Amino acid sequence: MENRILYVRLPCNPIFPIGVVYLADFVHKLFPEVEQQIFDMGTVPPLDFAQSLDACVDRFQPTLLVFSWRDIQIYAPVGGRGGNPLQNAFEFYYARNPLIKLRGALGGLRITTAYYGELWRNLGLVKRGLKRAQTYHPEARAIVGGGAVSVFYEQLGRSLPQGTIISVGEGEVLLEKYLRGQDFRDERCYVVGETTPRDRLIHEKPTEIEKTACDYDYIERLWPEFQYYLQDQDFYIGVQTKRGCPHNCCYCVYTVIEGKQVRINPADEVVAEMRQLYDRGIRNFWFTDAQFIPARRYINDAIELLQKISEAGMEDIHWAAYIRADNLNPELCDLMVKTGMNYFEIGITSGSQELVRKMRMGYNLRVVLQNCRDLKAAGFNDLVSVNYSFNVIDETYETIRQTLAYHRELERIFGEDKVEPAIFFIGLQPHTHLEEYAFKENILKPGYDPMSLMPWTARKLLWNPEPLGSFFGEVCLEAWQRNPNDFGREVMRILEERLGCAELESALSAPILQEQQPRAKVSAN
Repeated sequence: MENRILYVRLPCNPIFPIGVVYLADFVHKLFPEVEQQIFDMGTVPPLDFAQSLDACVDRFQPTLLVFSWRDIQIYAPVGGRGGNPLQNAFEFYYARNPLIKLRGALGGLRITTAYYGELWRNLGLVKRGLKRAQTYHPEARAIVGGGAVSVFYEQLGRSLPQGTIISVGEGEVLLEKYLRGQDFRDERCYVVGETTPRDRLIHEKPTEIEKTACDYDYIERLWPEFQYYLQDQDFYIGVQTKRGCPHNCCYCVYTVIEGKQVRINPADEVVAEMRQLYDRGIRNFWFTDAQFIPARRYINDAIELLQKISEAGMEDIHWAAYIRADNLNPELCDLMVKTGMNYFEIGITSGSQELVRKMRMGYNLRVVLQNCRDLKAAGFNDLVSVNYSFNVIDETYETIRQTLAYHRELERIFGEDKVEPAIFFIGLQPHTHLEEYAFKENILKPGYDPMSLMPWTARKLLWNPEPLGSFFGEVCLEAWQRNPNDFGREVMRILEERLGCAELESALSAPILQEQQPRAKVSAN
């Protein structure tokens, strides 16, 4: 039977679907005779989801449907699903005014309804697409993967059709083996109704592949919606320069999904891919790596890439990325500015070196500050988003004061208007060290449902434990009331009003003590 692959990116925000693009490109280079098509439901109006999927299946008549499920995002610090999940939760849990508490409850109900509605809708789309494909080819199968599936692969298997292949992490080698008729079950996957996921499946090492530049001439032919992403000159198009993250941050699931081994894509191939997009009018690029510079030993790889971007003559581009700012040097800073970096995110989580160590973040805050000074000296004058996750492990009033001191120093370096504090409260993810800690502390019990949005589960998964939980709840509620359009900066102002600011040196110094199991505690104010 001739293979015909339909890639279906399930509905989500219109973010460039780099996962299915890279999969289709990989398959085409190995199997040029295989017919493929990409159907991106991120560009389809919600009322047309079912009908448009039916029409696409009827036209293409696939033998294999590859569904990409990007988001099952239960908690978010910004608006989505008809409201702000963090604000609704905090109003419901912490507001003293009964009317505000009621507003939070109603908002939470809307978000819960939307969440479960999206979950059931996506499951229904998978079943609908597969069933319709089987009217043309009874042997048609489905592979379901993507970021959401990689995190919740154990739970989703209970609801997907029998015979569905659930893919965890990268899917290239799995797809190659499937198309060759080889046994693929040694890859990070399992088959619904036939096998069960191996213990710690997500922690298995991904199979390495050699990445070459995506062939966008080919992609353009099989993806009718491609032009959608070329219309808006402000849109950032994803380009991947590496896979893997070597770190052990306590709350992050990237390091298990992508694996700890960092695999660098050849700089020439990355530039060749960017050049194809550049020639189509793209000027804004987002490097989609877990970390653009994951460790100091990869600085030279980043320098090589940026030098080749500069030499390619793409002088009017801008790019952005998630960057560990402890892994910079003056030469790299100069190249970043020269090649057009106009935004970056750093996830320091806390401005207290003591807490950074306890959360296994693996960086030195003093080095981060010095590298930021080098970046400013190189001429960087654009926006920096700094992610703070308060109350994760062993937060105290003193460590909050230290974080404030650290943040004010970043403002002195870049300018107050250029440093945007993004306030997160961790949504506890399966397969992380934080989940293991929650088990040890009897906060959660093994067998809990990480996809549940029921209030008694959600309060535990939205990580804001007492005794500081209520304090942060009050601060955030006041910030939303005072300045909802600049929530992050307002939170920092209120914290400083209430607690004051520590000396910067105290934030940068942390005595090395014998590690103990983390336990929330509050110092005297």
